[in-house]
Amino acid sequence: MNVYGLIGNPVGHSLSPPMHEAGYDALGIDAKYVTFEPPKDGAVAAVESAATLGVRGLNVTIPFKEDVLSAVDPDPLAARIGAVNTIDFSTDPPTGYNTDAAGVIRSFEHHGVTLSGRAVVVGAGGAGRAAAFALADEGVAVTIINRTESKAQKLATAVTESDTIGNATAGGLDSLDTVVPDTDILINATSVGMKEDRSPIPQAALHGDLAVLDAVYSPLETRLLREASEAGATTIDGAWMLLFQGVEAFERWTDESAPVDAMNEALRANL
Repeated sequence: MNVYGLIGNPVGHSLSPPMHEAGYDALGIDAKYVTFEPPKDGAVAAVESAATLGVRGLNVTIPFKEDVLSAVDPDPLAARIGAVNTIDFSTDPPTGYNTDAAGVIRSFEHHGVTLSGRAVVVGAGGAGRAAAFALADEGVAVTIINRTESKAQKLATAVTESDTIGNATAGGLDSLDTVVPDTDILINATSVGMKEDRSPIPQAALHGDLAVLDAVYSPLETRLLREASEAGATTIDGAWMLLFQGVEAFERWTDESAPVDAMNEALRANL
C-alpha cells in the first residue's frame, strides 16, 4: 500500500483525506491518505522522516509551506512563489511543487473562463502569491490589493521581476472602487467572508463581465459571490480551488488522470 498525506498544524479540519481517497478508490489504487501534525518547528524533520518511512507524497499546509523549502528541491514555479504545498518523494532530494497556482488556473478553465486581460488579486499572503504568479504566467496584467500596501508592492515587484509573461502592480484597499470596474478577473485570496457576512469588494464595483473566484470555501456562497452573481458575473466558489490543487498533486504522485468528479463529490459531501 502506498501512503500519501498532509503535514500542517493544525490539520484536524482537513478535507484532503476523503477527497484523495475517493480518487484512489475510483481508480483502484491501493493507497491511504493520512494527516500528520508536527510541532510548529518540525517541518524539516517531518519531511525527512516521511522520506525515511517510504511515504510517496505529502501535501503541506499552514504554517509549513515556506519552512519545507530547505528540505526539498523546489521546481521553478514553487521557487518563485516561495512556498511548497506538494512534495514528491520519487526523486532524491524530494521535489517540491506549488499546486495552489494550478488550482487557480484549473478552476477558471473548468468554468470556461479565458485567462486574459486584467485581474485583481485581493490579498498578498500565500494564496494571493500563488494566484498572482499563476495569472501573470498566463499573460494577465495583475493588480495586487492588500490592506498593507507595501506588502502588495513587494509581491508585485517579485512577480514583475520574475520570468512571467504578464506584469503586476499594487494598490491599497482604497483603490478597489477604481480598479475593479475595469478588470476581467477577480480573486479574493483573503479570509474575509469566512466568519462573517462581509465582502472585501465594494458591491458597486462589481459588474457582469467579471469572473470571480473566492478562495473561501466555508461558506461556499460568500457575500462576495452572492453580490457578484447578482451583478451578472461568473462566480467560482473556493471548493473548486481546493479541489484542483488536490487534483494536481494527485496526478503528480500517481501519474494518472485524476477522477475529478469522484474527488469533487467526496470533497463537497464533507464540507
